[in-house]
Amino acid sequence: MKKKKRRLRSVIQILFFILIAFIAVNHTLLESGKGIPLLSGASLHAVCPFGGVVSLYQLATSGTFVKKVHESNVILMIIVFSSAFLLGPLFCGWICPFGSFQEILGRLGKKLFKRRFNHFIPYKYDRILRYFRYVVLIIVLIQTARSGLLMFANIDPYFALFQFWTGEVTRIAIIALLVVMGLSLFVERPFCKYACPYGALLGLFNLIRIVPLKRNVSTCINCSRCDRSCPMNISVSSLEVIRNHQCISCFQCTSDDGVCPIPGTVEFRTGTFKESDS
Repeated sequence: MKKKKRRLRSVIQILFFILIAFIAVNHTLLESGKGIPLLSGASLHAVCPFGGVVSLYQLATSGTFVKKVHESNVILMIIVFSSAFLLGPLFCGWICPFGSFQEILGRLGKKLFKRRFNHFIPYKYDRILRYFRYVVLIIVLIQTARSGLLMFANIDPYFALFQFWTGEVTRIAIIALLVVMGLSLFVERPFCKYACPYGALLGLFNLIRIVPLKRNVSTCINCSRCDRSCPMNISVSSLEVIRNHQCISCFQCTSDDGVCPIPGTVEFRTGTFKESDS
């Protein structure tokens, strides 16, 4: 039971990665008369919830969508926002195929660098770099509102990963993808931590989420296993309620997932720990 959530998360990540890859390939094949016509409306742009975010300004001012954005993007945005308000950025930790791709590369990095992996950047620099993704978010929103175009697609490594064989990907996007792939061997989820605009937005829901991550101080043995297991380098063991903007709700630090050796010590829950939990 203890590793049930971890296995479930891996299965969901794999399924969504395959689904997005299939949609991307099928959409490209349809343009040449091949593929599955039943899914003709599905494209990489159409299934990205961030498309709904960048279209909000244009929808409010002119009632139209940014080019290549569909109603499906807005629907997906609402679903993701609703889940984030309840449980935080589940999309980042469980669904996003680009996050999963970085994790796969990170496994190789762990084998190469052991405990050194994910600890190459000194904390005093790392804590500053983590706010750069908010700069990216602001720039993307402003530029998209001004142009009415999906400006981020020109530099998006996620788009490049699933479209690199087509003529739609810019050289900058390919370079960005290669950089992220290289950094993933040293840092866990580098794009998620330092550059993802959607991750930055969803991270804000950690401040108001209904079910936050909590640590039972009275049962904690200060083994720091929760800290070492966190892919986002959050110091879970030093907090009672973890509302860090980088938490991706991956459950890797929790008692439920077998990392914390003491049952009921690190959990996603509402309210306070009962005396019976102590």
